Amino acid sequence: MSIWLPSAPCTPGACVEPTEPAAAVPRAVLRLTAVAVLVIGGIVLLPFGRRIPAGPVRWWCRAIVRAAGVRVRVVGATAPAGGVLLVANHISWLDIPLLAAVRPARMLAKTEIRQWPVAGPLVARSGVLFIERDRLRALPETVARIAGALSAGAAVTAFPEGSTWCGRARGTFRRAVFQAALDAGVPVQPVRIHYRRSDGAASTVPAFVGEDTLLASLWRVATARGLVAEVEVRDAIPPGSRPDRRALARAAELSAGLGAHQEPHRT
Repeated sequence: MSIWLPSAPCTPGACVEPTEPAAAVPRAVLRLTAVAVLVIGGIVLLPFGRRIPAGPVRWWCRAIVRAAGVRVRVVGATAPAGGVLLVANHISWLDIPLLAAVRPARMLAKTEIRQWPVAGPLVARSGVLFIERDRLRALPETVARIAGALSAGAAVTAFPEGSTWCGRARGTFRRAVFQAALDAGVPVQPVRIHYRRSDGAASTVPAFVGEDTLLASLWRVATARGLVAEVEVRDAIPPGSRPDRRALARAAELSAGLGAHQEPHRT
C-alpha cells in the first residue's frame, strides 16, 4: 500500500443503495449505447485533445453524464485561467467528466493504464500525467512533473483522497499533490461533487467503490431514475496563502466540504 493508494472501507454491499424505482431495460440499454458512442468519439479525438477548444470539451463531458441519465448542476465560482490544481472528492467514474466540464485539465492516472491495449497509447498522447503509486521513490519526480505542467499554464486535476468513497463516508486529502501547487506558485481550486435523487435526498447509486466492477456501476446508474450530479466550485485558494502542503491540503479539504469524516453508510 502506498500514499497514492489509500484504502477506503466502502463496499457496494454496505454502502450502495438499490436502484428503485428502475427504468425500463430498453431505456438503460439506450443510455449505455449513447455513452459508448460519445466515449468512442472522444477516444478517436484524444490525440488532438490539446487542440480542441475548451467549450466543445466541456459540452462533450456534460453530454456523457447526461447520456447516462444523470442531470448536471454546476454552481459556484469560475475556475481561474492559467495553471491551477483542481482537487475534488472522489465517488464515481462520473467525477472525471464532471470535473472536465468545470475546466478541461490534465488528469493524474495510474501508470498501469499506459499498458492497456489501444486505449493506453491514446490516453498517453492526451496529456495524462501518470503516477507510479507503488513506488514511493518515484514521488519526488512525479511531484516535479506535476509542478512543471502547472508552471507551464496547464490545469491539472487530482482526487487527493486516493480512492473512491460512497459519498456519505469520506476520505482525507493526501498532501503530496499539493506540494506541486506550492512549487509552481499556482492556485488550488477545490470542487465538491455529490449526487442526489430528484427529491433532493443524497444518493449512493453512482458510487464506484470496493470490488464493484465498471460494468455493474454503469448498469446501476443507467437503470436509476432522477439522479442529479451537483458540482460545487468553491473559491480558489490563492498561491502563497498557506505556509506548507499540510495546511494547503487541509484548507482544500475543508473548502470541499470534507472536514467531518463519517463511517460508511449501512443499508
